[in-house]
Amino acid sequence: MTAPKPLLVVDAANVVGSVPDGWWRDRRAAAGRLRDRLVPLAERGLPDLPGAPEVVLVVEGAARGVPSVPGVRVEEAAGSGDDRIVELAAAAGGRPVLVVTADRELRRRVRELGARTAGPRTVYGEGAS
Repeated sequence: MTAPKPLLVVDAANVVGSVPDGWWRDRRAAAGRLRDRLVPLAERGLPDLPGAPEVVLVVEGAARGVPSVPGVRVEEAAGSGDDRIVELAAAAGGRPVLVVTADRELRRRVRELGARTAGPRTVYGEGAS
């Protein structure tokens, strides 16, 4: 039996906001850059997450409208992006889940569901926290 594909969920608002690259001028474009940065992770995975994961980028507010690309599904939160991330973690069905965010409250919420968490540096070049 094949192990279930791990789930990598990225909090776009929080991760984009961690890099001072002018993201505030065009949140949708910044979310698109982040999405593109996630494609290689969908192909090769992460050291702390076994196998190539299903990658989901959760966007909200002004970042809505970023299309999915092969390897990265973009989910537009109808309301709170954090609530959508919690829903995705809760629906993971026992497979490994890693949520990338620096938001302490969101980390607490998804950890209660059994998910692991990592900081934005996981996406921007350094390891998980």
